[in-house]
Parts: sequence; structure tokens; C-alpha cells
Amino acid sequence: MKYLITGINGFVGPHLANLLSEEGHEVYGMVRSSDGKEDDIRDIVPDKNYSKIKFLYAELTDFSSIERVFSNNKFDGVFHLAAQSHPPTSFVDPEGTFWVNAIGTINICKAITKYQPECRLMLCSTSEVYGAVPEDKMPIDESFPINPVNPYGVSKAAADLHVRERAATLKLPFFVTRAFSHTGPRRGRVFSVSSDAYQIVRIKKGYQEPIINVGTLSSKRVVIDVRDCAMAYYLLMQKFAPGEAYNIGGVVPYEMGELLDKMLKISGLDGKVEKRIDPKLVRPIDIPVQICNSQKCRNLTGWSPKIPIEETLKDLLDYWDKKINA
Repeated sequence: MKYLITGINGFVGPHLANLLSEEGHEVYGMVRSSDGKEDDIRDIVPDKNYSKIKFLYAELTDFSSIERVFSNNKFDGVFHLAAQSHPPTSFVDPEGTFWVNAIGTINICKAITKYQPECRLMLCSTSEVYGAVPEDKMPIDESFPINPVNPYGVSKAAADLHVRERAATLKLPFFVTRAFSHTGPRRGRVFSVSSDAYQIVRIKKGYQEPIINVGTLSSKRVVIDVRDCAMAYYLLMQKFAPGEAYNIGGVVPYEMGELLDKMLKISGLDGKVEKRIDPKLVRPIDIPVQICNSQKCRNLTGWSPKIPIEETLKDLLDYWDKKINA
């Protein structure tokens, strides 16, 4: 099978590329320009997999470039992962976030519809579309109303609705995934958990004072490993029902402070650093708790998270240890 990954040089994309390659599929990766960003994924993708990837170049917000990709190539499926995915950035640039996430998705859908309507499409939406659901109403399943509380969630909600409407109206093989919190190797340092891991490694290497700048440590999330998330995407691509949305997530909620403490223990810095609240790391509107019901995905595919959180955190620390040099 031939699969295109938009945003292959992001967080989940390289892990998904490994999985697809190891399953024997042809992997195409869409990136914005041929400026060397393709090589950036080599920190996750080994040479044996990287050498098989065919890179294509397009800008999500430029339909003519998206059109070229789909008129010149045929795919069995598209994993649409490319996005502006950082909620705090969306408060600074709500228009840019909406343009990339919503209009970019419309362009992808339009090109597939025009040139290869048999091609399967997975939109990577987000749990942020649900907004701040009261804890007594959890766990959150796919029937919960969409009610985002930040511009990122709004942009993804628009894309989510568009994909499902296109599937229903035009009978296209499109579906949506709504992944809850996931982390692991290659997670950007502007995101929670990875930001802490990045600072821990800098402290260990003597590049930073023993002070960790943190956001809201009381926030609770059902965090899973990025590689488990990629597996869920792959399994759903084989078995989804058109027009449906699928939650992907764990069952054990962790406070962000609890995950930080686990990493401090793993790194040998337990009790040796100060945790300092940085106002810049606190969202204007925070979602205090997110607990999901992913039974729909589990029942359909047999998927469940396999990687223990301690292994995920250790691998994340090891990733930053290799990345950060003098």
C-alpha cells in the first residue's frame, strides 16, 4: 500500500513512518520545502527506513501545491498530521492557526475529492475539540459535544467537522482521530512533559541552574506513548467506518507534577531541583482534567497502549540527552 504522511517531520510522523515501513508499505512524506528539513527526522527514523521515504513538497495553505501532489501521485491512504499544534501559540496567532489547520485540511480534502476519491483520509484532530468537560461527566466519548476553549481547538474542530461532513455528503472514505495526550521521543520542548525533560537534561549537563520552569502541575491527563498512538492510527486506517471519529488515549490519569517527579527520579535529580511556576507556561484558559473513553477504537481494532509510562519518560530523557550538546 502507498501511504502519504503530511507533517512527516513533526512529532508523530517519523514514528508512523517507521511503523509503515516496517509493515512493508510505501511511505511518502509531505513537507513544506526542500530546505533540508527532511533530514531532521533521522533522529527517529533509521537509515533503512529513511532511504525508502519519497518526499513531496507542498504548502497546506497553497491549494495549487497540494493539487500538484495529488494529481501527480496516487495513494491508498493519507495520514493528515500536519498542523500548527501548539495551543499557547494559537492564542498569539489565532488567524494563522486557523488558516493552517482548517483551510489546510479543506485543501487536502478538495484535492483528494478531485483527483482520487477512493483514497482513504485520516484527519488527526485532537481531544482539545471537547474543551473543558466537567470531571463528573468523564470519561469523554465521541458523543460529547464539540466545545473548544482555545483557538487551536477551534481550528481543529472546524477541520474535524469538515472531514466528517465531506465523508457523509460525498460518500468519501474519510475519518477522524481525536488523540488525547501523548508524549515520547521527538516531542517538542514547547510542550508539557517534554519541556520538563529538556530542562532536566540541561541541568544534568550543567547548562542550566537546578531550577525547572513549569506550567500548571495539577493538570491531569491520560498520557500514552507516541508509538502507541501511531499504532492506533495505523490500525484504524485498516478498519475505520467513513465519517466516524475515534478517541485514542490511555485510561490512567496523571498529574503533570507526577510525571515530572517520575522523570526527576529516573534522572537522579529527585529532591535536588526547584520547581518554579513560569507565567508564560500557563495557558490563559487551562483544561484541568481530561480523561477519555477510547472503547470505540479498542473494540474495532483491538488496540490498547502497550508501552509503560516509565519507559516513555526514560526514552524521552534519552532523546534529549542525545540532542543536547555543548
